Order: sequence, then structure tokens, then C-alpha cells
Amino acid sequence: MSSTKKQFLEGAAAIAEVINRIKPEVVSAYPITPQTHIVEDLAQRVADNKSAYEYVRAESEFAAASIVLGASATGARTYSATSSQGLLLMAEVLYNISGMRLPVVMTVANRAISGPINIWNDHSDIMALRDCGAILLFAETHQEAIDQHVLAYKIAEFLNLPVLVNVDGFIMTHAFSGCYLPDSKTIKKFLPKRNLVKGEYLNPQFPVTMGVFGGPDSYYLFRQLLQKDLLNSLKNIKKEYADWKKIFPTPKESGTLTSNGLIEYYGSKKPALVIVAMGTICGTIKKVIDDYPKKIGLIKIRCYRPFPSVEIKRALKKTKKVLVLEKCYGLGHESPLKLDLSAALWGEKIDLRSEVLGLGGQDVTEKKITNLIKHYEK
Repeated sequence: MSSTKKQFLEGAAAIAEVINRIKPEVVSAYPITPQTHIVEDLAQRVADNKSAYEYVRAESEFAAASIVLGASATGARTYSATSSQGLLLMAEVLYNISGMRLPVVMTVANRAISGPINIWNDHSDIMALRDCGAILLFAETHQEAIDQHVLAYKIAEFLNLPVLVNVDGFIMTHAFSGCYLPDSKTIKKFLPKRNLVKGEYLNPQFPVTMGVFGGPDSYYLFRQLLQKDLLNSLKNIKKEYADWKKIFPTPKESGTLTSNGLIEYYGSKKPALVIVAMGTICGTIKKVIDDYPKKIGLIKIRCYRPFPSVEIKRALKKTKKVLVLEKCYGLGHESPLKLDLSAALWGEKIDLRSEVLGLGGQDVTEKKITNLIKHYEK
């Protein structure tokens, strides 16, 4: 399959193929809808002797996360994927992965969490773990998901931080769309082998201790350093995105005014209203913007953690009205994305409102978004 030839692929297949071309050394996962097609594809490649990575079958998501933690600690490039309750079962391990500063990359096929049981898309799963210490990227399209997985490894291995790439379950994982896949040579040009430094990974010839006990006199230092490095990673994410697009450029939408690894701005240069959202819902919002009679803009957040406050404030300089559309309740309080924006825009004279929609796979139509905009304008 050529890098320059546009292909029509299922989202899960596109992700599996780019992971295969990245060439991790250890893959471990436990099947859970709707991420299963990704790891089934990767497992099949090993069974057919088409790929050389070690595929470790796990008895649970907790075990899968523990396996990639251990493999990453030995210096191996690793990969896993999960969804919903599976992500929650990984919670304990994910905090350890970030605390141990391991560059694990995972795909999260976002899905509602129980109860009641629901297998369709919203962002409740990842929002429950938004502060686990991982960098969180969100993709709108198959192409974005492909690019973000390549970026994830470069960022993770440079910063020694885990990166979770979020794709909307079914809407992306099981849908087909046109996309461009970079070949292994192009990926290798951007993403060389993991740079291993003696004393920073497990090696019997150079013994080290990892995951040490942290008492009151030292624990806070580890957390402060993690916070500092996460916030500083915003510059690195933006830089690596620009470098990747020089190596592997793809067609740009005509309505896009700003596009970097942190946010994308789409729509009017002088909007009366700006919508803020993440994931596949942004495609529907763009269609509404194109057809709406008044000037509207969209800030699509590509990097949710660390939160790109400065980029967002800069993009909102020319508007006084902001509407947040998100797929998760902040049960007992405001929804997560609205809270983050409220903090980022503290002191600004902006009318900020939010709507929660699309829970449990509920359709988010152009008409519904248009009606929300009209209601806000009253």
C-alpha cells in the first residue's frame, strides 16, 4: 500500500496498519467492543507470520496494561488498545505508567460506561481518567487518527510520557473513509528507534529500581515534575506536528484557518459565535458552519491533556460568545470541557455556555446543532 495513494479503509483497519508500520516490539490487549477490530487485525498478522512483534494475550485489561508497562520498562516499544469499562479496569496501571515515566502508546475507542450497559460512543470513559498523567489526543477523522498515532510515539519517547489516542467508537472504528497511510520508510524518517539510556530502563547488566516508594518528603517532587513536564509538552507536541506535516503532508480543508497539533480553527475570521468540541462531532459542526447564514467558528481540540489554554485564548480573541458541545456529563457539577474552558478564560468577558449531547451513541445531527446555535442567539 502506497503512502501517496488514497485508500478507503475502516478506521480500525487504518489504525492497525499504521501501528504495524510503526513496528512496536510488544503488543498486548484484551478484546472489548468497539476497539476489538484493531487488536484482532494485529493478532492475525502475527498468526500469519506477517509481523514480527510479540503479541501477548492477556486475561483482562488490567493484565494487558501491566504487560505493556513491564515491556516498556525494559526499553521495548509497546502498544495496547481498549474502551469503556476496559479503560476503567486499566486505571490503576495507567497512573503507574505515567508515574514511572514510561512511553506507552494506547488507542482508546471511546464508548459510554455502565450502567446501564451501553456499547456506543461518548467520552465518559476517557473523562474519568483525564488526569491520570497521560497526554490525551482526540481525532476527528481517519487521517487524524493515523497521524496522531505516529506523533504519539515520537512525543511519548521524547518526553517519557504515555500518550492515549482517542477515537470515537463505531463512528470511526467501524466506519470507512478515505485516508493516506505513510509507509514504513516515511515513518522511520520521523520516528527512529527508541533512544535507550543506561540507567533509565530495566537491564540485568545495569540494575536499576523503578516505581520506588515515595514518602511525604519526596512524593510531591515526582508529581510536581510530572505536572511541569506535561505542561511543557505543549511546545513539543506543536513542533512535532509541524515536522510530521513537512514529511507527510495531506490535503487541508478549505475552511481551516489554524491547524496544529493542539487545536484546529475552522470557519469565519470574525465569528459572532465560536463552538468548541472534540472528536467526530466536529465534522458535523463544520457542515453546519458552511451552511449557516451568520459567521460561526469552530475550535476543535486535538490535544485535551495537557490543555492548550493559550492557543484557545488566542483563537477566541475576536468573539464574545462560546458554545461548548461535549459528550460527557460532569456528574454533580459542570461538564469537563466547560470547566477547563472556564478556567482558561477566567477574567475574559466571554459568554460561555455548554450543552451535553451524543451520550450513549445518540445521533448528533446538523439540525440539532443548528437549533442549539439559534437558541443561544436569542
